[in-house]
Amino acid sequence: MTDAAQVSSAPAITTRDLTYRWPGADLVITYPDITLARGQHLFLQGPSGSGKSTLLSMLCGLASAQAGKLVVMGEDLRALSAGKRDQFRADYLGVIFQQFNLVPYLNTTANVTLPCRLSRRRRQRVTGSPEQEASSLLKALGLEPGDWQRPVTALSVGQQQRVAAARALIGGPSVVLADEPTSALDTDNRDRFLELLLGQAKAQGTSVILVSHDPGLANHFDASISLGAPS
Repeated sequence: MTDAAQVSSAPAITTRDLTYRWPGADLVITYPDITLARGQHLFLQGPSGSGKSTLLSMLCGLASAQAGKLVVMGEDLRALSAGKRDQFRADYLGVIFQQFNLVPYLNTTANVTLPCRLSRRRRQRVTGSPEQEASSLLKALGLEPGDWQRPVTALSVGQQQRVAAARALIGGPSVVLADEPTSALDTDNRDRFLELLLGQAKAQGTSVILVSHDPGLANHFDASISLGAPS
């Protein structure tokens, strides 16, 4: 893998001529080129079927591009084995899934600290203990202390969303990738959540890429890219 000096000096994300084809399908999606500076926040908008979630999956190493260049924090993801992509994701990326993907048998704090158990790098970057940083993030994201030890299954959708964001941010990942994280929220709660998420990311110097079909989110971001409908 790329050495630490190269990772630290690289843009957060660079893609060129990136394409993807779903298995068994003839349609090939061609993506616009992306250069995302460290600490910058990018909004990706597009209709259903435009490949927004697929692009996030490629950026975090869960899906493989058919062709093109895909470099995250100086690392050529297309050159890594599946196992090395998994470790790279654990070390450098925070992911907020559309359905949150919280672990149902863990409480709120244990869900947030999970990345620190999967990555030594994330553990070493926390301030104090992982539990202390989890508390700080949950407080900053508006979750009451009484909820920090509750089962995540007992939380509302809005509360689970904040837990997912705290889990993605703990340990100062270089990039946070968020897939339609506000789809279940009304406009006021949507905007408040984005302000909290992007504010915490800015404080950590973390880049954010968020995808959504909602064009009203664009004004929260440094830059935006629109993906067209598949042809």
